[in-house]
Amino acid sequence: MGKIICIANQKGGVGKTTTAVNLSACLAEAGKKTLLIDMDPQGNATSGLGVRAGKKTVYEALIGECPLESTLEKTIQPNLMVAPGDIRLAGAELELANLPRREYRMRAALDALKDQFDFLLIDCPPSLGLLTLNALTAAKSVLVPIQCEYYALEGVTALMNTIQRVKKGLNPALDIEGVLLTMLDGRTNLGLQVVAEVKKHFKGKVFSTTVPRNVRLGEAPSHGLPIHLYDGRSTGAEAYRNLAREVISRNK
Repeated sequence: MGKIICIANQKGGVGKTTTAVNLSACLAEAGKKTLLIDMDPQGNATSGLGVRAGKKTVYEALIGECPLESTLEKTIQPNLMVAPGDIRLAGAELELANLPRREYRMRAALDALKDQFDFLLIDCPPSLGLLTLNALTAAKSVLVPIQCEYYALEGVTALMNTIQRVKKGLNPALDIEGVLLTMLDGRTNLGLQVVAEVKKHFKGKVFSTTVPRNVRLGEAPSHGLPIHLYDGRSTGAEAYRNLAREVISRNK
């Protein structure tokens, strides 16, 4: 049975989609059959893998118009498929509100697929609405990217409270996969202070891998490529390969 990991942080600009795209691609590169589910209406995880959303997307699967399996698209990376998302998901919050078992729609959609993959990663929108709630209810664990900046922990308390509420009422098996420090500038005292503060706050849950500030990471999505295919020798590619190894090691 595949491990379902949702990548969530309601704070925007923390490297959430960058992590979803590049971690899934590096897991696939390591030989793991991987599925990336794009639940963000911006659809950046979809376009970041060079895929265009067709007539069937995660939106249609969530509202019950088609099985999730029928939305899957191949990517340039062997072993990696994507369930595309696009702006249609923006209307899903309202439509889901009136549907039965509205928090369990993604879990039900993934039931038929979880045995076909080693890892299933869900890229969440930067909010704590029904889409993110669906991802948390479907997942076994949450990976939380946190940017190495002054307000790094601002808002994380709200996410942790949501995770606890989901664990209590909807998904008792939900756990923290790990906290990932992103956009680290190791030359500044601030960056190192944030690392120390986050490690103190999340004892034992912080990944050893940190993702540095890297121009190539910012360029790769415009080419529709994950970082290891765009520039395999960049510090960004090295970081996400290391993260993939950590995730595989934690889930042996």
